[in-house]
Amino acid sequence: MSGPEAPILRPEQALAELIAGNHRFVTGTPSHPNQDAGHRTAVADEQHPFAVIVGCSDSRLAAEIIFDRGLGDLFVVRTAGHTTGPEVLGSVEYAVTVLNAPLVVVLGHDSCGAVRAARESLATGTPPPGHLDAVVDAVLPSLRRAEAEGVDDPGRIIDIHIAQTVEALLDNSAVLAAEVEAGRCAVVGMSYRLAAGEVHQVAGELP
Repeated sequence: MSGPEAPILRPEQALAELIAGNHRFVTGTPSHPNQDAGHRTAVADEQHPFAVIVGCSDSRLAAEIIFDRGLGDLFVVRTAGHTTGPEVLGSVEYAVTVLNAPLVVVLGHDSCGAVRAARESLATGTPPPGHLDAVVDAVLPSLRRAEAEGVDDPGRIIDIHIAQTVEALLDNSAVLAAEVEAGRCAVVGMSYRLAAGEVHQVAGELP
């Protein structure tokens, strides 16, 4: 599904590929596509990923494993708490406009350490040390939104944070918003359950 001759998928086709791969992962029947030596050579000169994953840096959230994909399939951008600074936005814009990726997925998960750190900082009024403060600051709008909606359940807070990140991508990138408006790309949010291994969509729409 990637490589020099790979067709450009529609957003709904790209999402279906991810969901199918996750099902294989969950059921213990992965096919490990595009991981052989021949494909490695085929994608050495150019790439055509069919999806962009803006995910949390958590070591348990390896996108290629979760979605049972291989070399050249996914363009992965990871930060703690899937926060979106200028470098993240630029990376996503590159994947969508230069590499023609038709789908952007914000991938969050339960028991997120960045969200937990932000909740602790908000509760105690004590900022975390060093540059972790920047991560917490980026998560705080999601916590305030959850509070305004009367949400205290950790799982639902995670889903709100994923939705907030989807909105942040579109609000802060006119380039990405234009691609979505033209129907060439879609942005969705998905939540991963660490123990079960399953992902489910919690935000965004397909064209």
